[in-house]
Amino acid sequence: MPIYKKLSMLLLTALLPAIIFAQNTVSGKVTNASGSPVNSASITVAGSGKGATTNNDGSYSFDIANGTYTIQVSSVGFITQSKAVTVSGDASVDFVLAESFGDLGEVTISVGSRNQQRTRTTTPLPVDVFTAADLKTTGQATFDKALQYRVPSFNSVNTPVNDATSLLDPYEIRNMGPSRTLILVNGKRKNASSLIYIQTSPGRGEGGADISAIPNEAIKRVEILRDGASAQYGSDAIAGVMNIVLKDRGDQGVLSLNSSVTHKGDGAMFGLTLNNVANIGSKGFLNYTIALSNQSLANRPGKVDAAGEAADFGASLSSVQSFLSAHPDAGNINGQPATAAAKFLINGGLPLNDNSEVYFNAAYIFKKVNSFANYRTPYWRPTDFGLLTPAGQTYQGYVPTFEGDLNDYHATLGLRSNKNNWMTDMSFTVGGNKQLYTVANSVNRGLGASSPILFKPGGYDFAHIVGNIDATKRITDKLSLGLGGEFRAENFGITAGDTASSKTAPGADSFPGIPESSESTNTRFNFGGYVDLGWDVTDKFLLNGTIRLEKFSDVGTGRSNYGNQSSFGNNNTDDQTSFVWKLSSRYKASDKVIIRGSASTGFRAPSLHQINLQLAQASFVPGQGIQIKGIVNNRSAQAKLLGVPTLKPERSTNLTFGLGLNPSKNLSITFDYYRIKLKDRIILSSEISAGGTPQSAQLDAVLNSNGIVAVSFFTNGINTITSGLDFVAGYRNLGLGNGKLNLNLAGNYQIQNELDGGLSNVINPTLIKNANKSVFDFTQEALLLSSRPEYKIIFGGDYAVKKVSLNLNNTVFGPTTFRQSGLDANLKTVFKTKIVTDLGASYSFSKNVDFGVTLQNLLNVLPEWEFKALNAAGETVLRDPAQVKNNSNLITFNQRYNIVTYDGSHFSQLGLTFAANLSIKF
Repeated sequence: MPIYKKLSMLLLTALLPAIIFAQNTVSGKVTNASGSPVNSASITVAGSGKGATTNNDGSYSFDIANGTYTIQVSSVGFITQSKAVTVSGDASVDFVLAESFGDLGEVTISVGSRNQQRTRTTTPLPVDVFTAADLKTTGQATFDKALQYRVPSFNSVNTPVNDATSLLDPYEIRNMGPSRTLILVNGKRKNASSLIYIQTSPGRGEGGADISAIPNEAIKRVEILRDGASAQYGSDAIAGVMNIVLKDRGDQGVLSLNSSVTHKGDGAMFGLTLNNVANIGSKGFLNYTIALSNQSLANRPGKVDAAGEAADFGASLSSVQSFLSAHPDAGNINGQPATAAAKFLINGGLPLNDNSEVYFNAAYIFKKVNSFANYRTPYWRPTDFGLLTPAGQTYQGYVPTFEGDLNDYHATLGLRSNKNNWMTDMSFTVGGNKQLYTVANSVNRGLGASSPILFKPGGYDFAHIVGNIDATKRITDKLSLGLGGEFRAENFGITAGDTASSKTAPGADSFPGIPESSESTNTRFNFGGYVDLGWDVTDKFLLNGTIRLEKFSDVGTGRSNYGNQSSFGNNNTDDQTSFVWKLSSRYKASDKVIIRGSASTGFRAPSLHQINLQLAQASFVPGQGIQIKGIVNNRSAQAKLLGVPTLKPERSTNLTFGLGLNPSKNLSITFDYYRIKLKDRIILSSEISAGGTPQSAQLDAVLNSNGIVAVSFFTNGINTITSGLDFVAGYRNLGLGNGKLNLNLAGNYQIQNELDGGLSNVINPTLIKNANKSVFDFTQEALLLSSRPEYKIIFGGDYAVKKVSLNLNNTVFGPTTFRQSGLDANLKTVFKTKIVTDLGASYSFSKNVDFGVTLQNLLNVLPEWEFKALNAAGETVLRDPAQVKNNSNLITFNQRYNIVTYDGSHFSQLGLTFAANLSIKF
């Protein structure tokens, strides 16, 4: 029996007898000043990781060992309250919360509305709330990976071929891409990353905020609105909004030591985090977090196929076999890159008087990632010009390294006040992300023996400045008003690489540098304003409506070759100005049944990255002159020649309908249907090159006469429809032995995620369309629409007995589909449905010391794919072992990436991982 299975069985055997021990239960009720229950309030025990969420009747309970604790209750729209409680048996502790729209410990807006605050089950929109304890039990080292195993509609996974993608894994909600979920920190817009994904991986052509930059230990809770919210928040909120609420006041600091290692002994991680707070007076505080971590390389190469190598590189089979006999994996390194990170974050506030307060938060993150390109075997690169092989040693090829340095920061300063029944919030936010790259152990073959072996291929930077003014007022007992405005200035820069990496063709081997002609600095600003009305028609029936107007103005400056012109909309005011609206409603059919729904329009402005990114290489080819290949922005001369229009905003129509059920005090169920129709979706096009056919004669003439070999560009290329179902159920306080068990079940099922009208409805420029070519091919269709799980289900439970807590979590990853470039047109690649099981246990040595272990992917389940035939011709291919092998080699680079293929999979390929955590409160 494998060692990890023995360890798993041993741990289970040791922990099962714990159910015979008695357990102290702390329970109570949370109400407001009028005696009404406050549901979905967050109950936390300072420094212990214990806690609960109140039910519809305001009741809560949790189990804990003997000791003296500080119990804290918080809910959006109420003043946070704490009580010191000594537990020596079952205890009852009630709380009465005072309403406040401006308490220092709370975010003053709800992700469901820009108006009055409502609890999770009374809002007309689906909102999930996850506490710090929920994230901790996953055992995952970063925030994005913790969400992967807590939120069914959220997906994020490492890609096997990384380059710059290794700095920030693509993530998304409801399979809508990373750029369509707006990320907030304490209710304020977080800056986007400077990276846009151009690899053949999920999320290609898009970018998003770096949520992995936020330390888990700094997070109090996470609020996820699963509904379009452009009317409330502006661009990027088509799929939903994620609000990361930072820790505030408290009575204890925590020092956490985290470590993990895979069952193969690689990928070791060690992290040290300090979270502490200084309370200032009765309401002020300064909470700070310092997190340091180091993650080593985890490698999962496959056994390379010699026949495939010989065919691909034109080498003799004997020479390939000779090399592979000593290096079966061809020296390739892929899996999880080595990463070192330092994260610093503060969150604070100070009352000015009884009606006003100042709040602030700031973070700085430095991350360094070391990954590898494909190994350059001797039959691929016959020489390194004597630059990389030590003297006296036989040349055996080389493996270029890709190193990325990331700096990410954000900061907010704000003032909240409550005067004359007006609750106002004014804030100023800055944020930025900069990435610079290094390629080492490589050569520029165009320079030969004079080539350096270390290159600086350039990088990217993005920054924004945001000003917000928001105000709400309760006009009557039934009617409330919210209004506000936002000003945002953005800057996106492209830094060219050094001369050796880019100017001399073909550039640095593995990652040619950014050419000087692509270097640019690009800016724009926008202004948006909204009005929000909430009407409690009756005690049971609520209506909420929002309208928003937002206008963009773009200017290109600096060493750009593109001129000072509007970046999108072709100077058309209608395209630069977005008017959107939202109407939502909730009806309480009874105390146990809530009906809710919404209809809205939304938009996403093209990012500065998509407007300005250019990575085209202009190379001199003897006898053929200058030739251009790569990515050109759609304001370039090459794009104009192809008839590519300037970018305009994406437009969406969102519909949501759901039910909230509370059959009993401890059982809650929500069920929501959603449909998102997206028009003019921005994509990074497929590569356009000459076709050599009569139909493509006109296109070929344009390309050949202008030296264009093959180019891609961003364009409003497709319309899509995404629909599905979200299901969330929880049962708390289920008696088991002398303790209580909490169960949860959540799932996301994708009904549609497809092109509106199919491939025939792709929006192609006329010249490209007439050549029977398309900006959108099967590969892109898979990466954007079918490469995430068709469904995802999370089922788990936690059980606490005396000083021992257990949690078991199962995540079902549904099938995903790829149609890789070059794959037989009659086949598709399908990743099979798999269940990943995580088991965790923690032990409280005292009220100040906790130790926990998590067996991630307990049963060592790995991604598994197979070919599926699309038609009878495909069935014929599958009956021929030689054709199957050829196609398998194609999508795995001759088996280098045999577990996840070259384009990635639906969950990690690392298998069983052992994680441990030690928390010391002080």
